[in-house]
Amino acid sequence: MKPKILVTRAIFPQVIQYLSEHFDVEDNQNDEGYDDAELVRRLQGKVGVFASPSHRFTAELFAACPTLKAVCNMAVGYNNIDVPAATAAGVMVTNTPDVLNETTADFGWTLMMAAARRVSESEHYLRAGLWKKSHYLDFLGVDVHGSTLGVIGMGRIGQAIARRSMGFNMKVVYHNRTRLAPELEKAANNAHYLSRDELLRTADHVILVLPYSPAVHHLIGAEQLALMKPTATLVNIARGGIVDDAALINALKAGQIAAAGVDVFENEPAFNPDFLSLKNVVLTSHIGSASVPTRHAMAYCAADNLIAALSAKRPPNLLNAETFKS
Repeated sequence: MKPKILVTRAIFPQVIQYLSEHFDVEDNQNDEGYDDAELVRRLQGKVGVFASPSHRFTAELFAACPTLKAVCNMAVGYNNIDVPAATAAGVMVTNTPDVLNETTADFGWTLMMAAARRVSESEHYLRAGLWKKSHYLDFLGVDVHGSTLGVIGMGRIGQAIARRSMGFNMKVVYHNRTRLAPELEKAANNAHYLSRDELLRTADHVILVLPYSPAVHHLIGAEQLALMKPTATLVNIARGGIVDDAALINALKAGQIAAAGVDVFENEPAFNPDFLSLKNVVLTSHIGSASVPTRHAMAYCAADNLIAALSAKRPPNLLNAETFKS
């Protein structure tokens, strides 16, 4: 008999077929919303799960699912998984790094430019039938070329974002837990390391690309937003909770900063509805990696992690190495 696994969300049919060559697969191609209790129920007797960041894997879940051996997240982030609890339960945890770096960097630029140039606001104006004639003072934004880009979280995606700035004649400043090696700074458009607060004071456009952890919860709040230039933009393509969304809404209302682009939210998908009253924010529904090639690559990466984990092989992207016994 094939090992039993659960796929928690709808994915590409060819990935289900690929997994079915190795496992007895219970899929969710109807994309039903599993609450915590339903997820536990469906995991009974399963040894692996092809997981979505929309589902939480807690110590309580691991205790209730004793046959589970691997949780393979189709995402880079894994703050939906209690990794220490998984380790204590002997459950391998994997993610899908690297395959989405360039696509997510593209999308960071998409939001930055849309926010800076008031693209959403102008489109809504046009769609509402309000464009009767042009005025030179309509929808004046801020320039991207020749400005200073600030990247908070200078990992692979942050570096990819910085490299794109070369074509815009931008200066790059960054903040990270640790400073990059000189050769990496050079490759990232001669990026200059600053403290977080100095970066916020300096940058014309700030993009957040750091992983979430309790240590960075509300890293950007009212105090930090007050440091930014009134002409600056803020883009969050990292994770909800890194920004205090209520503080960001207040800063946008007050004109403390010019605009924002937000792809991730606290408590998503139940985001703060006050965002909808603002004209100077571009809102997207956590789609930073949403291109066809990249989502295919992520799905196959998660599948390969799961196949390896349940075949007595070390998964390529194992997060808790101590759970692997060769």
